[in-house]
Amino acid sequence: MAVLPDFVEALGEGLYTIDTGFERPHFDAAYLIVDSGRAAFVDAGTNHAVPRLLNALHGLGLDNRAVDWVMPTHVHLDHAGGAGLLMQSLPNARLVVHPRGERHMIDPSALIAGATAVYGEAEMARSYGIPVGVDPARITTTIEGMTLSLGKRRLEFIHTPGHARHHHCIWDERARTWFTGDTFGLGYPELVNARGRWVTPTSAPVQFDPEPLKASVNRLLEREPAALCVTHFGRVPHAPHLGPLLLSQIDEMAAIGEGLRHAENRHARLGEAMRAMYTRRLTEHGFSDLERGLALMAMDVEINAQGLASWLDRTS
Repeated sequence: MAVLPDFVEALGEGLYTIDTGFERPHFDAAYLIVDSGRAAFVDAGTNHAVPRLLNALHGLGLDNRAVDWVMPTHVHLDHAGGAGLLMQSLPNARLVVHPRGERHMIDPSALIAGATAVYGEAEMARSYGIPVGVDPARITTTIEGMTLSLGKRRLEFIHTPGHARHHHCIWDERARTWFTGDTFGLGYPELVNARGRWVTPTSAPVQFDPEPLKASVNRLLEREPAALCVTHFGRVPHAPHLGPLLLSQIDEMAAIGEGLRHAENRHARLGEAMRAMYTRRLTEHGFSDLERGLALMAMDVEINAQGLASWLDRTS
């Protein structure tokens, strides 16, 4: 009988959400897929998440040797920072990564240097740990439309630029579910009401690109999925309002950036504009506790302002 830890949620169809514990509860997810006694992880969180992922596996009565695949959606550290350490405990697993991310999984020194420059060594160690590399012989890179088997289940990969050029999404045909990483934005479970889940794009630096991101979102929706499993956070049942809500915000974020391209104090003004967008959008969705909603989005105001600035500088 399975005894799941309290940070694991069974979704049905052999799917499980694992709260990695990064930053706050219900902020950063990894997923476990189980079929016919075989298992795969989608995203891995940070090094600090690895014990949770292994405990989730063991709670289902599965051995480390049952894992065939570790599949980060992209190589940002909150998704793939723990992948190398996790692989050390999984003797039969292969890492499946977008080809643009392969070199960072083999040698994460550039990821470490970039994050350390932003956060400092102490915060890097506290929040992420130090990522470790993966043996190239244990890595599979994806091509558009590639499929892999997990037990009797078929998993398909499509390349989804827009959030990052090294991003792919994973289609679970049996559950009719996308594992979307950050392509389908953020959907915090606290931000749901009678109108359904509220979702919003993320423009985290440094490769945000609005037009490819919209194209990627539309590709996901073309499958008419039953659900989308976002890393931040959890299973989002597909509903008609989600596409227009997400796509219109991508356009609005791009317009915010263009309007402030040459502004003085640009970073501060981008942050102010993002906060104003969230205030209006949350109000339109019917949330009355705006203070709570804006507190949940405070980190995203800063991250999205940085990402918009990166996009503006790249396209100047």
